[in-house]
Parts: sequence; C-alpha cells; structure tokens
Amino acid sequence: MKVSKRNNLVKMVGVLPAATLSAVLVFGLAACNPKVSRVDSNTVTDLSGNWNDTDSRLVAEEMIQDVLARPWLSRFNKDHGKVPTVIVGTVRNLSHEHINTRTFISDLEKSLINSGEVDFVASASDRSEIRDERKDQDLHAKEETRKAMGQETGADFMLQGSINTIVDAVKGEQARFYQVDLQLIDLESNRKVWVGQKKIKKTVEKSGLRF
Repeated sequence: MKVSKRNNLVKMVGVLPAATLSAVLVFGLAACNPKVSRVDSNTVTDLSGNWNDTDSRLVAEEMIQDVLARPWLSRFNKDHGKVPTVIVGTVRNLSHEHINTRTFISDLEKSLINSGEVDFVASASDRSEIRDERKDQDLHAKEETRKAMGQETGADFMLQGSINTIVDAVKGEQARFYQVDLQLIDLESNRKVWVGQKKIKKTVEKSGLRF
C-alpha cells in the first residue's frame, strides 16, 4: 500500500464511531482465524479440482485390482511354483500441475502388499539405506546377529508409469482430464506383461466472487 493510501485509511479509521470501529476490528479478527474441521481420511474432498488424496487412493486400488486379475500372474505361479516378486519403479508426473507421485507410489505399494498375491521388495532409495545398515553391522554387530551381504531377493517384475493431464477452459468453466498409465515389465526379458490405464475427468466452475 502506498503512503498516501495508508494515511487516508488511518484518517478514515480515526473518524469512525467507537461502536463501528469495534465491529470492524471484530470482523477483521474473525476473518483472520480459519475454521478447521476434522474429517475422516477417506472422505472425498475436492476443493480445487486438482489431483488429490482421493484420486491417488482410488486409482491405485483400481489399477492394482486390474493387474492382479490378469493372466500373467497365474502363468508365473504355474511356471515357477511361487508368487512373483514385484518392485515399484518411477511414476513420472507429466501433468500441468504439481503432483506428489511419492504418495501415489505408496498407495500402489500398499495395495500390492496387502493383496497377498505377490512378494514385494524395497525401492532403490530404501535399499540404499538398508545396505548402509548392513555395512555398519559388518563392523559393529555380533556375528550371530549380523545380516550377510549378497542375500537380497531380486524382483521379477517392475511396475512403472506416468500421470498426464489435458485442460480445456472457457470463461468461468474448466474441464480437467487425468490419464494414469502403468505397465508391468518382466525384468529378465523386458517384456511388458500388463498395461493399465485409468482416466479421470473433472469440471470446475469458478465463482464470480473475487477477493
């Protein structure tokens, strides 16, 4: 605010009646205190129309249900006599907005592990910390409690993918289209054994009010 405008505001406040001034101050203080309500974490809250926690959870659950229902899983069980070991790789954010892909990857991991249909191994970043711990144990842990190097379980398949968006807007209305593409790849042969796709479309109408 420029000096002249600030001085005019001070003069205006100075001539207000005491009752009016008190009301203005009370209203100003109330406006500065946000109203916070606790809701269940599974409650759908779509405030801005952007990708949110509900999108992440529902898309992860639906796509994992789909990948586990496809023929690759029964073929692997039959050929190897065991459940496959899976790792989640990179999910790239190619959309127009900031998306926390780490949260989405965690939702994918949770759905995979809780299904009981596959074994699961730690990600590259997690493995790095675990390997450092094993190196430390080599020097400091008792022989009977030390965990040996070179005993890791290798993954059979890697799940990876991307999130894309298309935005179409006119005047006060906007349509947002999200497309999530995932693929499951055989780490030995590089064959894609499953390709999944989930689409979400949202319309957002902007209020005429301006603050």
